[in-house]
Amino acid sequence: MRGAIRRHVRTSAFAEAKKAISLLLSDPGVQKARALVEAAETQLGMELRARLQPFQDRYDQAVRDGNAARLTGVCPGKHGRWGGICVLNDGHETSMDEPHWGYNSEGQPIAWVGSAPDDW
Repeated sequence: MRGAIRRHVRTSAFAEAKKAISLLLSDPGVQKARALVEAAETQLGMELRARLQPFQDRYDQAVRDGNAARLTGVCPGKHGRWGGICVLNDGHETSMDEPHWGYNSEGQPIAWVGSAPDDW
């Protein structure tokens, strides 16, 4: 009986939290901020493209070749809402003071700082 009550409380709390997050993310001010962040990430991605494109090329070649050793050296950073994977070397943020950089799911270069939730 206790287990069922705990599960119900956890499920109810999760549902309430999910509802609160959805309401917050649908707020017009939050939507505007989100659009501004996306625009800045796209602009920065374009600005860094000439310098960082070799990392994308190296990543693409490693994927084509199935080069697991090279792929494990790639930054684990991802950007869920864009579908982007950072193609710089693992640890680059501390060694080069660079943001994450890669291409989004639409094929546009994108740069970002930190990480973002997958369902933003």
